[in-house]
Amino acid sequence: MILEQHYLACLAQASYVIGDERTRQAAIVDPRRDVDEYLEVLQRDGLKLEWVLLTHLHADFVAGHLELAQRTGCRIALAKSAGAEFEHRGLAEGDAIELGDVRIEVVETPGHTPEGLTYLVYGPDDDPGAPHAALTGDTLFIGDVGRPDLAASVGVTADELAGQLYDSLFGKLLKLPDDTLVYPGHGAGSMCGKNLSSDTWSTMGEQRRSNAALQVADRTAFIERATTGLPLAPAYFAYDARQNKSDRAVLDEVKSSALTPLDVAGLQVAVDGGAKVLDTRPGAAFAAGHWPGSIHVALDGKFATWVGTMVPPGVELVVIAEPGREEEAITRLGRIGYDQVRGFLQGGGEALAAAGVPLSSFPRVSAAELKGLVDTGAAPALIDIRTPGEWEGGHIDGAEHRPAGAPFIEAIPDLKGRDVVLVCGSGYRSTIAASLLLAAGAKSVADLEGGMQAWNAMG
Repeated sequence: MILEQHYLACLAQASYVIGDERTRQAAIVDPRRDVDEYLEVLQRDGLKLEWVLLTHLHADFVAGHLELAQRTGCRIALAKSAGAEFEHRGLAEGDAIELGDVRIEVVETPGHTPEGLTYLVYGPDDDPGAPHAALTGDTLFIGDVGRPDLAASVGVTADELAGQLYDSLFGKLLKLPDDTLVYPGHGAGSMCGKNLSSDTWSTMGEQRRSNAALQVADRTAFIERATTGLPLAPAYFAYDARQNKSDRAVLDEVKSSALTPLDVAGLQVAVDGGAKVLDTRPGAAFAAGHWPGSIHVALDGKFATWVGTMVPPGVELVVIAEPGREEEAITRLGRIGYDQVRGFLQGGGEALAAAGVPLSSFPRVSAAELKGLVDTGAAPALIDIRTPGEWEGGHIDGAEHRPAGAPFIEAIPDLKGRDVVLVCGSGYRSTIAASLLLAAGAKSVADLEGGMQAWNAMG
């Protein structure tokens, strides 16, 4: 048996290639949308892709099931209850996918979403009831369990889903043998859970012993724990869940249109037509000079997650990237279904500088400079946009807390009329927030260069 994990760090997302060494038949579970990596694996190992399997309708990324079906002719399968609008096989409890001597058994494990599935993988020598591995999707993570609130708008409450999650875990998954490998859909950094481990796999026995959520055996207490202290869900999550249910365009079609080079005049035409400029260059370059009204999210970081958090889905975009990285930016936008890209500025920041058009900028304040302002009482309003957990772990005296995402966006009308210095962990998120304030008409915006890392380094 072949069982290979593919982990995408920027989305903290795991997918899996399963193959039978005798028949060379294969299945892929929860693929991301840019599928070339999987096609290379199939070619490398001489595998024929028969199935793409989805554990659920993902909210944090657009899966690559339609892309793989188009490229390979494979079939798609997911929960019958998902109501998917593309051609597929609907799966239910006890169904199985056969790949020669390898068997993939379906277990219904709702809770994170109503249609959640776990796939039990049996190799040729595995006994019934003792699978080699459980591909748990977003039901069971390493160190945590799936959050039950993301699908609470589909006619079921978060408490009801948390109860289903309890039943899936304690009534089904925890009955698997200790040595069953646990392969989840996400790792640390995903917003689909609260306290995910940086480990990307484990065993059922280890999770039974060490996973804090699984120590809460009382159903009522488990529901309480599962529904409190959850991170803010980015606005794009509901959009992506709908995309994964729909018969949408494939990524190659999107990229053929989006990879249109524009000069500065063409960028202006796009902006006049309602497009937003998304500048993906490093924060220092953006702060030094950018197209007025641009939104900034640096490509080197959790780019897609923060675009989805701070930019509404469906907005038409024009990309500015460092030369040679335009396709990377558009691909990563496509991973979360941000397909409305009208083109990119050919030449990137150099083209902007050479065009002689008026540019916007904002200052980045060093930790030493900010400390001097704080000590003399001359500091502007300090707006800390980190998560509640980061804030509680320590913040600058006198700072105001406006977490990045909906709380910060809702505060923009008030903040844009004030003198502010934006603070985050490293300076990555603060430039995003600065760009949104400037685009809203703010006149006095700065950010703390290096964020709280730089502040704390000063002692």
